[in-house]
Amino acid sequence: MIPLTYDQWRHCITVECGLALTPAFIAEGLAVWRNAQSEETSRFRRLYGDQHWNAVTAWFEQAGREPEIRQ
Repeated sequence: MIPLTYDQWRHCITVECGLALTPAFIAEGLAVWRNAQSEETSRFRRLYGDQHWNAVTAWFEQAGREPEIRQ
């Protein structure tokens, strides 16, 4: 399933993938997604399009603003 909302994306990352949304994980993700020249980002954009790439970037940013993650 491709997440269409922040809640779906968060569930996918934390429950289905079993990853913790830590400040380090978010910073690493944003470093990749904000770099349009990154091979990973280029591949993602080709597969899922710019609209979804922008959404995922925004979801990483949103997660980074959550109080329980910023601690």
